[in-house]
Amino acid sequence: MPKIRSSADLRNNYNEISTFCHDYAEPVFITKNGKGDLAVMSIETYEALTARFDLYAKLQEGLDDVAAGRTRPWEDVRKELSKQWGLE
Repeated sequence: MPKIRSSADLRNNYNEISTFCHDYAEPVFITKNGKGDLAVMSIETYEALTARFDLYAKLQEGLDDVAAGRTRPWEDVRKELSKQWGLE
């Protein structure tokens, strides 16, 4: 269940909201005049979320390459990597 607090709560109970965000790695939704206004989360949670978005974007690029036929045989790639890393 999402945690919802008012902007006045954020102002008056910042430390409590910060502790919640760090302890539960979840956002707290802040309302202003009874309507949703902000989502507050710890930096760690934000970084994990953006890293996940980056990963999804890279996976989609790979799927698009496969769909468009932009692939190479594994053996060719393996040989190229072995040369790059001096493993040949």
